[in-house]
Amino acid sequence: MRRVAVIGGGPAGLMAAERLAAMPGFAVDVYEAMPSPGRKFLMAGKGGMNITHSEAIDGFRRRYGSRQAEIARLFDAFGPECLRAWIHGLGIDTFVGTSGRVFPADMKAAPLLRAWLHRLRASGVHLHMRHRWLGWNADGALRFATPAGEIAVVAAATVLALGGGSWRQLGSDGAWVPLLAARDVPIAPLRPANCGFDVGWSMHFRERFAGQPVKPVVAHFAGRRVAGEFIIGEHGVEGGLVYALSAALRDALAEKGEAILTLDLAPGRSLERLAADLARPRGRDSLASHLRRRAGIEGVKAGLLREVLGADGMQDNGRLAAALKALPLPLRSPRPLDEAISTAGGVRFEALDSRLMIERLPGVFCAGEMLDWEAPTGGYLLTACFASGHVAGTGAGDWLQARV
Repeated sequence: MRRVAVIGGGPAGLMAAERLAAMPGFAVDVYEAMPSPGRKFLMAGKGGMNITHSEAIDGFRRRYGSRQAEIARLFDAFGPECLRAWIHGLGIDTFVGTSGRVFPADMKAAPLLRAWLHRLRASGVHLHMRHRWLGWNADGALRFATPAGEIAVVAAATVLALGGGSWRQLGSDGAWVPLLAARDVPIAPLRPANCGFDVGWSMHFRERFAGQPVKPVVAHFAGRRVAGEFIIGEHGVEGGLVYALSAALRDALAEKGEAILTLDLAPGRSLERLAADLARPRGRDSLASHLRRRAGIEGVKAGLLREVLGADGMQDNGRLAAALKALPLPLRSPRPLDEAISTAGGVRFEALDSRLMIERLPGVFCAGEMLDWEAPTGGYLLTACFASGHVAGTGAGDWLQARV
């Protein structure tokens, strides 16, 4: 039996292990730095386990931006429909929500993970917790820090599925970057994806409105229009609407040093109507009452207007109406990588062959979020992680079998 090491116990690593365990002649060991596997997977399921999306495959692939061609090749082996069938094979039903997102029937991640781990153990996969990978020793063996001290493991092939650099407390800390960089593996810098942004609120605005949702709202940036809601954070803005535009906003800040998010706080009302309604005599109404009665604006939206326009700008009805339809919100910087939902950057696909093996390191394969791709939330992240694990695990097995 030839030993194969899978390093990383998230969806990509576990899928690679499952593929290898299905092939004859391999002893499969999964090494995970945390006390239990799938911690980020479980966290992602706390609000409802969005496992994939029902979008038509052409549109699905376009969600991966500049890496859609590379991800499309992974989906040729294990796409979203294959993922749903795989979940059903674990005895878990799925359903499609009104947004097109696909969920397990009970909306939870834990039952899926438990069933999966049970099947992996039954197939002979050995899981080793609290084993942190430290790279290779002089003899080429894998080094691991364990509670009992450092150990060395000799493996015929290795699948790295170490995650990105976000959610450090759940195991994705990017500590693998210098280990691979030292072996001259091309790596795109890790950057936050699906992230919030600093704005620099005044103390008054932050204390009064932090944590509140802004909805309904339409955001515009770089020719894109996204409807939905976002959250006022302690330092800036976050939430689904912001995450949908975060890649373009992040890149603009990096390239130009500025990014202005334009907000329509009154979707469904035209500028002409708002201008006419706000121009009506206020009488004894306060400005807050006038905004509420004439434009339907109050609470956090009114506070946001005042934060951007200032007290003088709030007194100009024409400027106020224009701001309601196109409020310019200057962003300062992305929030730190560790706070992001996911990671952009990682091992470049150009460094890998079609099996996801690192060409500079024969027998070493990569999968999951440590690869250089990004995608929006909505099931797209997990689908690509599963697909890459499937391809890397299959590739490692095929590579070993060809070397008999």
